[in-house]
Amino acid sequence: MSPRFDAIGLIVTDMAASVPFYRRLGFAFPDGSEQQPHAEARLPGGARLMLDTEETVRSFHPGWRAPTKGPRSALALLCDGPAEVDTVYEELTGAGYHGELKPWDTAWGQRYAVVHDPDGNAVDLFAPAEASSAE
Repeated sequence: MSPRFDAIGLIVTDMAASVPFYRRLGFAFPDGSEQQPHAEARLPGGARLMLDTEETVRSFHPGWRAPTKGPRSALALLCDGPAEVDTVYEELTGAGYHGELKPWDTAWGQRYAVVHDPDGNAVDLFAPAEASSAE
């Protein structure tokens, strides 16, 4: 299998301002999302729109800085397992694409890595840290 589209992630300065904005556009964020550091709304077809505060991003990427220009978003691609995160990351960086964060096992139970597309937009590669036997 290959990675498949799963979510759109946006880094926001103010969650309390961002959630109501996206709700006005029809995104169904759960009640209380305005006070959370991470919020998700399910999209038609099963994908998600994810909002993370700048502080949340800095919690796992201390060197991250808000861009002075350009997009503040990332595509998130679900991989079939932890090994595929590593393989895809190595294939892309081996082809000359910038690896922003090497694969690592997160505190929230995923294998995770970040590469940049040619324009510098982040593409997050992730999978559950341990593949489910139900798959």
